[in-house]
Amino acid sequence: MRGTAMKFAKMGAARAAMAVALTAGVATGGILLGAAPAAAKEKEAPKAAYSPGFVAAAGPVQKILTDAQAAQAKGTTGAALKATLGDATAKLVAAEAAVKTGQDKLAAGQFAVQLGGFLEDNTMRSRGIRNMLDSGLLEPTKVPLFNFYLGNFAYGAKDWATATDALTKAVSGNVAEDAAAEMLADSYAEQGKNAEALTALKLAVDTRKAAGGVIPEAWYKRANLIAYKGKLGPQAIEWSTLLVEANPNPMNWLGAGQLTREFGNFSKEESLDLGRLFLRCGALDNDKQYTTREFIEYIQSADPRRLPGETVKVIELGLKKGALETSDVFVSDSLSQAKGRIVADKASLVGLEKDARAAADGKLAVATADAYLSYDNPAKAEELYQMAITKGGAIDNDRALTRLGIAQFDQAKYDAAKACFAQVTGVRAPLAKLFSVLTADKAKP
Repeated sequence: MRGTAMKFAKMGAARAAMAVALTAGVATGGILLGAAPAAAKEKEAPKAAYSPGFVAAAGPVQKILTDAQAAQAKGTTGAALKATLGDATAKLVAAEAAVKTGQDKLAAGQFAVQLGGFLEDNTMRSRGIRNMLDSGLLEPTKVPLFNFYLGNFAYGAKDWATATDALTKAVSGNVAEDAAAEMLADSYAEQGKNAEALTALKLAVDTRKAAGGVIPEAWYKRANLIAYKGKLGPQAIEWSTLLVEANPNPMNWLGAGQLTREFGNFSKEESLDLGRLFLRCGALDNDKQYTTREFIEYIQSADPRRLPGETVKVIELGLKKGALETSDVFVSDSLSQAKGRIVADKASLVGLEKDARAAADGKLAVATADAYLSYDNPAKAEELYQMAITKGGAIDNDRALTRLGIAQFDQAKYDAAKACFAQVTGVRAPLAKLFSVLTADKAKP
């Protein structure tokens, strides 16, 4: 929560800075009103020209703003500066009423932005930005930025409808301001529209990617938070996977795996393979405050009675990293029990393999392959998983494919592993996707 509060504080500070920058940028634009061509009637004034009526009404506004700028340059501030504005607001209203052309509207908008800056009035600034956008005369490259300004002020005023409309246009135009996408998503979330918030962030990601830009990690994290709080399981899994794909560091791997398990309806077998993912991607290298529970989960899933070799390996790693302690009865008992079974378990493998090859279906081949995989013999495991899948029968095909992919990954057969993971369906599909991301990362030159 503290991080979120700090984030919004930063966004608030950014909004204030943007308001100043916007006002300064428009002020230095040097709006100069001139008479329309003498031969042109007011109703026939071209779009890029001022109408005579607007020039007459806007002249007093321009003089007031010019005088205020001069006073500001001499050091006048606060109430004294505002006092120099006199009835500028009323005069601006009269000028806006006289607008006939696009150029009129653009100038009226610029005046409103400047006046709003002097008055510290974001509603006035927003009015000006809207007129500038509606003029149709802004340079196309500036339109996304001005939509961002408009959405920015609407966001600050909690005008969510205006914020979502303007910020969507800004994001669609690939505005350079990274905060736009998060503000857009949050505007939807504030209305309880969490799915739309995630769609907005996906738009931002896709637009930025198409332009060859860098995706801010904050966008993925914002999506994760919205999906998690909104209990949108599939989306939480999707965004955590996108995050780890973009930035595969140990903490992101841990978070992605945990979210996948939380929303994935995992059984003991899926949890076991998640532990294997954590072992291979470095998620267990995080601080012990984050990994102790994961080591325990891995040990429980492996089970010292079923996979003693892997259980010993995991416990010894946890002890080495300080995430586990032998003073923990569960840890010490599991270690003792696993060590006592390894010799007999390994000795049984030759016979199990022989029986698996002779069996009519692949059930025993899967069990034997599981044992070989747990003893870090991926080549033998790969052979038996392939045999099991070919024979078929009463086997969990998705489980066999997942573990076949793991065995191939362990041998650096990355293309084959990715092909296996791509075939996994059902509850294991998100887990297989994480393995695919890891495989692709390892396959990089």
